[in-house]
Amino acid sequence: MEDYILLAVGAILVNNILLIQYLGNCPFLGTSKSMDNATGMAMAVVFVLALAGIVTWIFEAVFLKPLGLEYIRTIVFIVVIAALVQFVEIFMKKSMPALYAGLGIFLPLITTNCAVMGVCLINIKEEYNFLEMLVSSLAYPAGFGLALILFAGLRERIIIGRVPGPLQDVAIALVTAGFMSLSFLGFKGMI
Repeated sequence: MEDYILLAVGAILVNNILLIQYLGNCPFLGTSKSMDNATGMAMAVVFVLALAGIVTWIFEAVFLKPLGLEYIRTIVFIVVIAALVQFVEIFMKKSMPALYAGLGIFLPLITTNCAVMGVCLINIKEEYNFLEMLVSSLAYPAGFGLALILFAGLRERIIIGRVPGPLQDVAIALVTAGFMSLSFLGFKGMI
């Protein structure tokens, strides 16, 4: 049990997929201007990544590895992730049209979000068993969501603040992301 807790804490804080490994920064910068969009994107990434982690792990364990087809892993994973994102997109369009409209182009971008593919590949590279993969596939997107929601809160505060002209918009967002990354680096000695 302790190993699973360490894995979760490590994925959320110590090896945060977004701020430490710097994967998935496109939706990070694109959907973090409003807390509602950031929360919706975080939930969508958690859902997609949890399902993608499970399905890709099963494909790897049942088909790719036993049949010696590891060389097509990337293609299979891309197809699985794209199908899951399409499912989430259809679901959100029908059940949450306002959030769907708010996320706009960033929802389909989950398909090409390197954080999703990165976690699936980390699960395989680390040779996690099913429970470890499940913890990893839930903890990494939880860390992604934590960073995204914290960043959205900071960006909402920055909008009402006085920012010098050259640092407005994306520039100050990147500086803020850098400081957030440094603060998450402080957790590095925990595990």
